[in-house]
Amino acid sequence: MHDVMLHSHFCTENRRWPWTPRSAGSFFSGGENIPWCDRDVIAGCEREVAEAATEEHEKQSIMRLSWALVHSRNQDDVLRGIGMLQGTLRRPPALNGPTTSPLQAREKLYLLAVGHYRNGDYPRSRQFLDQCLEIQPDCRQALALKKIVEDKIAKGEQTIIDADGVIGIGIATTVIGVLIGIAAAVARKN
Repeated sequence: MHDVMLHSHFCTENRRWPWTPRSAGSFFSGGENIPWCDRDVIAGCEREVAEAATEEHEKQSIMRLSWALVHSRNQDDVLRGIGMLQGTLRRPPALNGPTTSPLQAREKLYLLAVGHYRNGDYPRSRQFLDQCLEIQPDCRQALALKKIVEDKIAKGEQTIIDADGVIGIGIATTVIGVLIGIAAAVARKN
């Protein structure tokens, strides 16, 4: 396990995860009270996942990696973090193990909200924040992020960077190109 532990910005202020750092300031910088995560921290988390000796350690390592990814400045990292978190939420409870709790679900929902916020998908971020706040209505980070998200939605800001959306645009462009090609071929015949 690497020395540098991540800083948790989850809802319970005095709750310490096994990966809370001694000094977060040296690892993160960012506005709006949501930290950025450096590539070095992500690489350390990836090593930790690869070196996990037990299933429980692997689950904890994957959660740390997910946290680091959604806090990255790199959009590919953010999308990867979102995918990892969504994968853990979609699994049946039996596969998530007996340690899955409402608090863990809340943390995953909050991280999904952060990831979608970072991608500019503010409506989706708000959906995850609402789910998070259903579990813990006084979650300060979720309440603060929800205010930021709602302000951006009210201003009409939205720059969605989503792998599915990019693929959808690519498919739509291909379909339109094929239809134009067919129309041109029919027009030439006539």
